[in-house]
Amino acid sequence: MNKKREYMYEKLKHHPGIFKHKKTGHYMARKKIRGNQYSSTFKNVRQAVFWKNTFNGQRCVNENNKCSTLEEVWDVMQTLHFPTLALSTQQVWLRRYELLKDIESLPMDEITSTTINKWLEKWVTYYQSDEWKITGKGKHARCNLYNELNLFTTIFNWYKNEDEFEEESKNLQSPIRRRHKKLAFIKEPPKKDKKIPVEDAFKFFSALKPLYRDLAMTQFYCAGRIGEIAGIQIKNIDIERRTLLIKETCSWCQSNKTFIKLNPFPKNKEPRIVYITDELLEIIEKRIKMRWPGCDFLFHVEGSPLNYGTIQLNYRGAQRKTGIKYSGTHILRHGMGTLARQVGGSLDAVMAITGHKDIKLADHYSRIDGSLQKETSIKIMEHIKDLKAKESAENFENVLALPKV
Repeated sequence: MNKKREYMYEKLKHHPGIFKHKKTGHYMARKKIRGNQYSSTFKNVRQAVFWKNTFNGQRCVNENNKCSTLEEVWDVMQTLHFPTLALSTQQVWLRRYELLKDIESLPMDEITSTTINKWLEKWVTYYQSDEWKITGKGKHARCNLYNELNLFTTIFNWYKNEDEFEEESKNLQSPIRRRHKKLAFIKEPPKKDKKIPVEDAFKFFSALKPLYRDLAMTQFYCAGRIGEIAGIQIKNIDIERRTLLIKETCSWCQSNKTFIKLNPFPKNKEPRIVYITDELLEIIEKRIKMRWPGCDFLFHVEGSPLNYGTIQLNYRGAQRKTGIKYSGTHILRHGMGTLARQVGGSLDAVMAITGHKDIKLADHYSRIDGSLQKETSIKIMEHIKDLKAKESAENFENVLALPKV
């Protein structure tokens, strides 16, 4: 089994080749035929055993040539595709799928544009209703259902590209239309500026306790995700060559926000090297002196990895104390990305600092629309003034003074 998903499944003692998912309780059966590995997921062990005993290597065709339901596609997707995703991404997708359960019993070819219309209408009406406000969640009301639409598109595209569903999906087209984005709108989302400027960043640092100040400043200088910085291992630091390898990352529980495990790879599965500047070196050397026996974490509390809940608590306290309008743990990554674009002048500089491989993501993290527009407008007006002054001077030179006449 793929090492990335080993921790998600456990073997069944009396059923060789059958595995049980630790969280969902679903069963995965695996079978090797003529050198090819096949697998499928089921809701109970009897179905898994039957499939393992009868499957002959031919792709499954539903009875009466019907398409698989959305639920069946989702189950297979969790088995085959989820292990390639970061744990945090898996948990986000599982939350977003909750609303799609309304249509999960429908075959994929019966989920039409009209079906999506009705589904959107139902949930938009609910989130705008007094019933939702009465639950006490009115102040956290949905602004739109874009994420759910995007998830369905992701599922559908995976379904079209997966060999398991090749025959039944080859003639299908996505039911999502442009109008659905307008239908999914509920209210204008609040505007949040995540790109913290340097002066506010250092105000924020000054209000933090020493451990979390070092953590936050390292996150800012490295333009890293908080999980990557909290997971830095001392073995990956080469002070002589001034390099820091961002490789492992902390995985935290979504519910109680405590440390679960150290992932051997970052979110995009690609480690990156960060140059250790003098400012970063000062923090690293200080933290290495505080190394705990048997612990390789650069940032720790008496040898224990940091919990996300504690990091949040300290960050929020400092943000309130300084009165800055920026909140969350990701503002430092956004802030450094924007600064890299201002100083470096290109998206290549941003990608080098943040480690993004997608130019669209690099642009999202470093977009400086407001300040760039202001700076450009001022330069344009100064240029116009210079042209007018030059033109006026030239015209004046062509005029003879009265005494000379």
